[in-house]
Amino acid sequence: MNWYLKVIKEHYADFKGRARRQEYWMFVLINMLISWGITILGYLFDSSIFSGISGLYSLAVLIPGIAVAVRRLHDVGKSGWFLLLSCIPIIGWIWLIVLMATDSEVGPNKWGDNPKGLGNDSAIDSIGKE
Repeated sequence: MNWYLKVIKEHYADFKGRARRQEYWMFVLINMLISWGITILGYLFDSSIFSGISGLYSLAVLIPGIAVAVRRLHDVGKSGWFLLLSCIPIIGWIWLIVLMATDSEVGPNKWGDNPKGLGNDSAIDSIGKE
């Protein structure tokens, strides 16, 4: 839940930088559980109010969902435009899932440092090495 809240609170419309696999997939998981929960409540109470709630929730998480996906693509060394692969039926979706499940590029890339900290050269690592 903390990863979901981090995306919503700290990186709502942040398309720069990198997002690790855990951040992306935990956001997707919690987002799906909330969406399914709203849908189930709508069926249980047979109320159209839940359709409105579902629509508002979907609009509220649209921007952070796209942002975390773009940052995830940055983490594997791809441009955020690769998200348009989802427009290609079946093959595009599969390729995008594979990219989202791929491990981070080791070390910094043009979108920033590795969020896992692997391969980053920090000042503390360079002390005493000359």
